[in-house]
Amino acid sequence: MPTRGTSRPAVRKRAVTRRPDDEQTLTFHAVDEKRWVDFARLFERRGGPGYCWCMVWRAQGEEARRAGRAERKAAMRKRVKQGTPIGLLGYLGDEPVAWCSIAPRETYREGLGGLDAPEDTPGSVWSLTCLFIAREARGQGMTRQLIEAAIAHARKEGAKVLEAYPVDPESPSYRFMGFVGSYEALGFQAVGREGSRRHVYRYALGARGGRRRARKVASPP
Repeated sequence: MPTRGTSRPAVRKRAVTRRPDDEQTLTFHAVDEKRWVDFARLFERRGGPGYCWCMVWRAQGEEARRAGRAERKAAMRKRVKQGTPIGLLGYLGDEPVAWCSIAPRETYREGLGGLDAPEDTPGSVWSLTCLFIAREARGQGMTRQLIEAAIAHARKEGAKVLEAYPVDPESPSYRFMGFVGSYEALGFQAVGREGSRRHVYRYALGARGGRRRARKVASPP
């Protein structure tokens, strides 16, 4: 596989950790018009990412120049109204407690980066760029659940590759993109670097894809 930047050493096999008996299982739904209220509630709660509205890698042109909270919220709202994929909400019961930004790579701005492989065609590569879990729900294995749901969702939408851009645990920035160990444990392969901190990882989405079966994303009711 072609690489971009300096590749990391081959991925080492890691021991599979069993889920704790008390770990709570999330249900996932793609954000659309019906889910906007839940999406906004999660982002605007205390400690939520309402300061950015997950527009860091999406804003272009005038959007990037008008970078206030209200403007970012409006820009994301516009995308949802237009039916542009933006990501998944994770629910405990009826309460949204987690989020991952996953969408076709073309819907993000060029600065996101990634691998340009000859076999990549428009819409074939989806990017996972952000993970957020509400404070009270952390420490319960939900990062893995988010990534598994992203794998299942991208495959369902016809993507061939899921790309992510995590950092090392000691990185002082881009931590919202996740850590390399979380992706390696689920079968993502390191293919290069973007800048001084972000790594580029890929997961091939075949009929079964990767090393383990991904969590199913709930269908809209």
